[in-house]
Amino acid sequence: MGELVIKKGDITLEVGDAIVNAANSKLAGGGGVDGAIHKAAGPKLSEKCREIISKIGYLKPGEAVITPAYNIKNVKYIIHTVGPIWRGGKSGEEDILRKAYANCLLIASQNSIKTISFPSISTGAYGYPIEKAAYVAIDVLEKSIDFFEEIRIVLFSDMDYIIYEKVYRNR
Repeated sequence: MGELVIKKGDITLEVGDAIVNAANSKLAGGGGVDGAIHKAAGPKLSEKCREIISKIGYLKPGEAVITPAYNIKNVKYIIHTVGPIWRGGKSGEEDILRKAYANCLLIASQNSIKTISFPSISTGAYGYPIEKAAYVAIDVLEKSIDFFEEIRIVLFSDMDYIIYEKVYRNR
């Protein structure tokens, strides 16, 4: 049986099989987690992402793709997913967020990934309320924990970590 770990840290420094990137639909690198991962992985990641986008047009919210980790040497893969933009909660945001986590786990299982680290998807520039997102993330990830050695949720800010810990304890 695997373990779900909630921790504060920098996802680009995680050790394991894969990290998840909270990407935009063009896989173009941006701010927050996405920008940090692109910077750490180096220019080959951007080249690979452009190649993927040239084939599929854009990555739909809730979908996921996998790339090598390139210059991030402590993991083998980056799984990129696009979460929903928060529009008040009545536009299917929760379903899309659940799908984003689930599709990352599906790709991970298809690639024999046993340790995977997630950021808090959609809670930065996309505006998803952190507490609502924490409930979704923890629920989806706990349901798949038996298929992995360890699933981590890696949070950059103290406040996000505190909220995720509270949600985890009170579920």
